[in-house]
Amino acid sequence: MLKLHTRLHALTPSLSSSLRLGPTTDSASPILRAALSSLGSLTRRSRSSDLVGHRAFFCSDSDSSGDGSDRVVHVDSKAVESEGEEAESKSSSAIVPTNPRPEDYLTVLALPLPHRPLFPGFYMPIYVKDPKLLAALQESRKRQAPYAGAFLVKDEPGTDPSSVSGSESEKNIYDFKGKELLNRLHEVGTLAQISSIQGDQVVLIGHRRLQITEMVSEEPLTVKVDHLKDKPYNKDDDVIKATSFEVISTLRDVLKTSSLWRDHVQTYTQHIGDFNFPRLADFGAAISGANKLQCQQVLEELDVYKRLKLTLELVKKEMEISKIQESIAKAIEEKISGEQRRYLLNEQLKAIKKELGLETDDKTALSAKFRERLEPNRDHIPPHVLQVIEEELTKLQLLEASSSEFNVTRNYLDWLTALPWGNYSDENFDVLHAQQILDEDHYGLADVKERILEFIAVGKLRGTSQGKIICLSGPPGVGKTSIGRSIARALNRKFFRFSVGGLSDVAEIKGHRRTYIGAMPGKMVQCLKNVGTANPLVLIDEVDKLGRGHAGDPASAMLELLDPEQNANFLDHYLDVPIDLSKVLFVCTANVVENIPSPLLDRMEVIAIAGYITDEKMHIARDYLEKSTREACGIKPEEVEVTDAALLGLIESYCREAGVRNLQKHIEKIYRKIALQLVRQGASNEPAIVEAQVVEPEETLVGCVDESSQKLVESETRAEPVEDSSHEQTTETSVEADAVPIDLPTDQPSDSKDVTDTKTIQESEPTKTVEKVVVDTSNLADFVGKPVFHAERIYDRTPVGVVMGLAWTAMGGSTLYIETTQIEQGEGKGALNLTGQLGDVMKESAQIAHIVARSILLEKEPDNPYFANSKLHLHVPAGATPKDGPSAGCTMITSLLSLSMKKPVKKDLAMTGEVTLTGKILPIGGVKEKTIAARRSEVKTIIFPLANKRDFDELATNVKEGLDVHFVDDYRQIFDIAFDDDQKTGK
Repeated sequence: MLKLHTRLHALTPSLSSSLRLGPTTDSASPILRAALSSLGSLTRRSRSSDLVGHRAFFCSDSDSSGDGSDRVVHVDSKAVESEGEEAESKSSSAIVPTNPRPEDYLTVLALPLPHRPLFPGFYMPIYVKDPKLLAALQESRKRQAPYAGAFLVKDEPGTDPSSVSGSESEKNIYDFKGKELLNRLHEVGTLAQISSIQGDQVVLIGHRRLQITEMVSEEPLTVKVDHLKDKPYNKDDDVIKATSFEVISTLRDVLKTSSLWRDHVQTYTQHIGDFNFPRLADFGAAISGANKLQCQQVLEELDVYKRLKLTLELVKKEMEISKIQESIAKAIEEKISGEQRRYLLNEQLKAIKKELGLETDDKTALSAKFRERLEPNRDHIPPHVLQVIEEELTKLQLLEASSSEFNVTRNYLDWLTALPWGNYSDENFDVLHAQQILDEDHYGLADVKERILEFIAVGKLRGTSQGKIICLSGPPGVGKTSIGRSIARALNRKFFRFSVGGLSDVAEIKGHRRTYIGAMPGKMVQCLKNVGTANPLVLIDEVDKLGRGHAGDPASAMLELLDPEQNANFLDHYLDVPIDLSKVLFVCTANVVENIPSPLLDRMEVIAIAGYITDEKMHIARDYLEKSTREACGIKPEEVEVTDAALLGLIESYCREAGVRNLQKHIEKIYRKIALQLVRQGASNEPAIVEAQVVEPEETLVGCVDESSQKLVESETRAEPVEDSSHEQTTETSVEADAVPIDLPTDQPSDSKDVTDTKTIQESEPTKTVEKVVVDTSNLADFVGKPVFHAERIYDRTPVGVVMGLAWTAMGGSTLYIETTQIEQGEGKGALNLTGQLGDVMKESAQIAHIVARSILLEKEPDNPYFANSKLHLHVPAGATPKDGPSAGCTMITSLLSLSMKKPVKKDLAMTGEVTLTGKILPIGGVKEKTIAARRSEVKTIIFPLANKRDFDELATNVKEGLDVHFVDDYRQIFDIAFDDDQKTGK
């Protein structure tokens, strides 16, 4: 800052002395004067900063003629009232003659200059810290000898001048005295006039160059000097003129970009009367931003041409610095003003739109949008909800748009106004229409369809429908989710599904508090916003797989959602206002009902979907799965045939599970392989035709087409009689083939008419020659691999100690053999070993069966001590499968008695039922699944507990058809049914 301050002061008084051409000088050529006049004209555009608060000084050059022109002109700027002639007249009245002249001073005080040298014609303020030196300067000025020598201080050896601050440099100067200070000064300096002294500030005006010869006194430092003059030069030298013109041209460019210098030059051009080549060189060096050593080099140079060259280098560098400064300023200005400009334009745009009524501010627009949403349903919105909305709208107007609370309120209002308050879809209570839709989408499932039709019938009689909670339970793949979609379509309700499998966060059901970041409502509020009606059908999938974690128990949170007595005022944590969910029809799905928490299960009406028997699977595969898969694969019905035997083999040997999802996968697998086979057959005929079309000559191409058409006609003639339409099509194809021009070029584009005709023939031929694919039991393994399941009947004739039981699994029903054999016999060695990965309940059933079998054997054969003296082993095959449940008691007793009496059970017999210690048979579950498993294993006779007779009677006719079923309530009844007295071992 100090260096810049010094430069600015150095610019002010003497730049004018370097740019104003006096009419009396002859030292510069007319061309130079004209150029300098044009330079000076740049500064006359503005006169607002002339000499206000400054003193301007002019000192004639030492090289001027000694005709009395060596004088100092003092102009007091405070006396200047106006511009032009009035200012000049006032300044001329302030002329003070000086005597003696400057060149008479050969002994002067040595003033150290820390920053820059003083050039002749320029002024410089310096601060003198040495009291003795300051007193000597004041004394000299009083004796009317106001001159001193100004010499630049040298840098310390090995020191970078740019790394030392100005204050440190000044402090170092005044530490030196006498010869030390003399050694630190440059020999060449400037004779400076002491213009004014105010405190410790001394204003110096440079006059001419000096050179130190010897020291006179040490304190203050006084030296003898020689006055230096420029070396003689030729004023008409073209090189000097060109160099000076280039300096002037560069200065003009610099002055165009720098308004700071332009203001100071403006001051100097009014008070300068002399200008020549040496002065031009000094002027350029003085105003440049070069360092002090480069400026000292210009000051010491007495050769005018060399001085001009040095100055030209400095002003050129100054020009480059000025360009860099301009680019930096422009870049920063663009960066800073870009956002301001955009902001101002946006504000102006808002103001314009507001005046024209095109757009209001953000808050007003938001409020208008929310109120517009409310208008259609305002009459149906509960009063307490309307009150909350109005309060939030008022709060929104008072908040700042940049605050976080504003966004929370806006989102809250967005959810409140987006809900379908009182907006219900028109329900369709047509029972026949619903029956038609349910039959279209699903085969069988009579009990499920009957329950849905009952619900619709009740709604029709009442005129309105209340939401109910239906739980569809059954193994995977039986169509539970698709049933929910069909119910929604039959009722003309919107459908929304969300799965709660593995859900462990209560907030997914009840929503988050609005105070949390990223808070959202629960699933039900999201459902109502998505469907746009207040009476949708909501399918809650996998309700038996609800999780429980650190965020609460979702099963407990769903109690309020599914309870018909509570969900009329369901409270979501985010909305914090009651919502009426009583009109929502909830349908839940589960694989295992036992996994559903009891309080939640209590609110549901369970409809069990046991699965499909073989006949139902055949209908589903033929009417639904095969049709949709064929269309998805792009295969025509006439191109493939899957026989009933193949479907039956697929169902019995590959897809025995209760659902049809695996069956659909296998049918898709078959049709994918058929699609590949059809494409390969069609592709086998293409290469020859393509080759004939592209490579063969024209005549060969026509011959090939005719020959292929002829073969096509012959093949159709040898085949079965065809309809007239196909015959006509063949004739047209032959005509088109004959019409192919002979001059067809081989490189003709593929979109030409002739090639298109040829492609028509090419596409029609494979279509007619592809053979129909037939899938039968003989080639079924080629499409789906080796059979996965074999016959569940291991024995054609049941051996002694082996009985078939019926079991229920999550995948449906299955048969289960129970085998018993004797390990060891001896007095008092009665025992029972169990294997087959049995659960605790099944192990207890085996112990009970052992006791009951002993008591019954004692009743039937009192003299038979078999169980008391035999060590037995009871095994349930498929040991890798965990087994548990109480309904194997009857089967185990029968197996033990068969072994003890050496009697096999009747052929094609299966049984199930839990037995108590007294022999009573308790009811079991999964009647339909076990019946289906019995039919799949070709069982003819089934023994069920008497308590399950009603369950069996409710089964569809096609499920229980052809079965001989016995219902018993005591095991002794089974004893009479199970054993055939005619069957003995070995018969």
